Order: sequence, then structure tokens, then C-alpha cells
Amino acid sequence: MTDSLSIDQARKLVLLSQRLPPARQTGSAIAATLSAIEHLGYVQIDTISAVQRAHHHTLWNRNPRYKAAHLDQLIADKQVFEYWSHAAAYLPMRDYRYSLPRKQAIASGAQSHWYERDERLMKAVLHRIATEGRLMAKDFEHTDRKIGDWRSKPAKRALECLYMQGELMVPCRVNFHKVYDLTERVLPEGTDTTLPNPQENARFLITRYLKANGLGKSAEIAYLLKDTKPLVADILQEMESSGELLQIQVSGNSYYALPTSLELLNKPLARSKLKILSPFDNLLIQRKRIQALFGFDYLIECYLPEAKRQYGYFSLPVLWNGGLVARMDCKAERKKSLLHIHHLALEPSLADTDAFAFALCEELAIFLQFNNCSHLRLHRTTPAKIKPVLQTAWTRL
Repeated sequence: MTDSLSIDQARKLVLLSQRLPPARQTGSAIAATLSAIEHLGYVQIDTISAVQRAHHHTLWNRNPRYKAAHLDQLIADKQVFEYWSHAAAYLPMRDYRYSLPRKQAIASGAQSHWYERDERLMKAVLHRIATEGRLMAKDFEHTDRKIGDWRSKPAKRALECLYMQGELMVPCRVNFHKVYDLTERVLPEGTDTTLPNPQENARFLITRYLKANGLGKSAEIAYLLKDTKPLVADILQEMESSGELLQIQVSGNSYYALPTSLELLNKPLARSKLKILSPFDNLLIQRKRIQALFGFDYLIECYLPEAKRQYGYFSLPVLWNGGLVARMDCKAERKKSLLHIHHLALEPSLADTDAFAFALCEELAIFLQFNNCSHLRLHRTTPAKIKPVLQTAWTRL
């Protein structure tokens, strides 16, 4: 039997599964951060710092008490580790064994790494870390030819190859630069290091994705995970046949869901609470999915030439009233403690602009603090008539 959900129900299920907006939390702030990482399954790491980096931004949107120091502490406590999801990410240590299939595939040559392997250099790099302890790429920069070929670029590639195949891990970062150490010195005692078989790994990918996202297709679950889609599709059918999954129709599209996830539809969604999202937020990372479910056609334009940008360099999607209703190109000018909104563009479907303006200004007040800013400058809006509405709402806070 195939169930169906309206588009509003589907959006509600996805948002509640993503913990957006966040519900009231109990316990310590750092425990809430760990809970968010474990529930989402990964948090993407990104280097762009127009506003707070994506990993901090994503976690702050799930945990209003989030502090940037939480990630450093969770890594130091060996509850979180860095590796690859669909991209560079922070992952919960409890899921460590499910990073092993990719590592084994890279080590065996079944999957290629983007850097060409230099076995001699990799062996030399590994020996230095084994004997000297934790090292960074800059520790391999030498000009004395007698020391050996420790030029930074080849050594960095060797470090990354060793990291991707699982012989090295990243126990910390210094000024956002990776520090490398032997895996056996980083893993906490008692970590399960048994390799899951392909079927077990596929089941893990399916269950983790559906818990965090509410609804999913095989292509979404296997997104950028090489050589996994056919098996994921097979296991999805097996799990549906056994009653572990339901098939759900939404606007003519077929999705899978965990039966327990549908219970979320009985919970309220904080529709009046607005959230300013990172372009790399887990909710948004698959653009075709978001267009199908939310009718939001989103492209991050920082990779486009300036002349081709419609919305701005780093436009942040805005979530409100159960939908994605605007995008806001922001930049924090930290030396001046000033947050620039270069362009705020509303979706044509957004009707109640007064309520939206008030909700946005309420969130902007804490978004400024999150970005270590105390002042705000609004440059341009689309449509232009929303600018005075926002300025009035801001003065009334």
C-alpha cells in the first residue's frame, strides 16, 4: 500500500526531521550540539567565511546555545571526527565503522583519490608522524635538498591520501589548518572497527538519511556516494517489503519513509520562527530535492562571475512559515562589527510581508550576535518596497 502526503505535510515532515526550527532543548549546550550532529549524520565543513562558516552556522540553527568551541571540544573528547560524507564533514564517532568502506576502497585502488598517489612520499610522511607525533602540512616545508622532497604541495597530497584511506585522522585544527596523527592514536578505546558488509552499509545509509530527512529517494540517499545507488535501491525495496519502510507519494513523486517518522506530523511546527540558513545546510544541499519539495530554485552564486549573479555572492536561504521564502546576500565586516545585507530578495509567493519583516528582524538581532557584529546595513531589496517595511520593523525591536 502506498500512502500519500500533501505538499504541506511533506514539508512539515522534512523540517521536523531536520529539526528546523529547533524545539526547546534540555541538558547542556554541548550535549545539544552532539545530539544535532548524531541526528543529522554529518555536518559539512566549508571554508567560505562571508558569515560564520557553514559547519558553525548549520549547528547554530539546530542549537540556539551553540558555541564555535563546541566542535573543538567534541573532537578533543573523541565524540566527533572529520572525514568525508558527500563532502568534507564532521561525523559522529559512533558511526566510525561506516566510514571504513570508502577508506578500504581508496586504499585498495577500487576508488580513486583526486590526488595522484606517491607511495614513497606517503611512506615517508607516515614514518615522520609515527616517530614525531602530530604534524601539519607546514611541518613538511623544507628548502634543504638534503632533508628530502618535503615541498608543501606533494607532502600535503600525501597527507590527504593517507587521511582518505584511513591511516591518518585529524585530531584537531590550528587556525582552520588540519593537524594529522595516526588513526590508532586518535580513535577512542573500544571503537568498533569491523568493516560492515555492503548490505549492512546500505541499510545504515538508508536509515540515517530517512531519520534526518523524513522522506527520501534512492538517488538522494546515495547522493555523491560512489557505487552505492544500485544496492541502496535494492535494499529500499527489501525494507519496504518487510514493512520497515513505507512508500509515500508527494505531488506525483515517490519517496520512502520510516513509519516512525510519520508520527512527527502530530507535532507542531514553529511556523512563526524564522531561520536564516547556510547554503551548505543539510536541508538544502540537494538542490533538485529542495526544488521538488519546496518549490525553491536555489543556486549558490559565489562560483559564478559577478556579472552573472542574480542574487549575490553568498545568498542565504530564509526559512519561514514552513517554506523557503527569501534569500539574503550577507557579508560580515568584522573589523567594523557590521553585517551587510547586500541584497534581500523575496520569493514571489510571499504575501504577508509585514509579519515576515518582523520575524526576519527578530532573527537578525541574534544573527548579528552569532556573527560578532553589532550593526546592520541593508543595501538593496527585491522588491524595493520591502526595504522601508524592514527598516520600520527594525526600529521597533
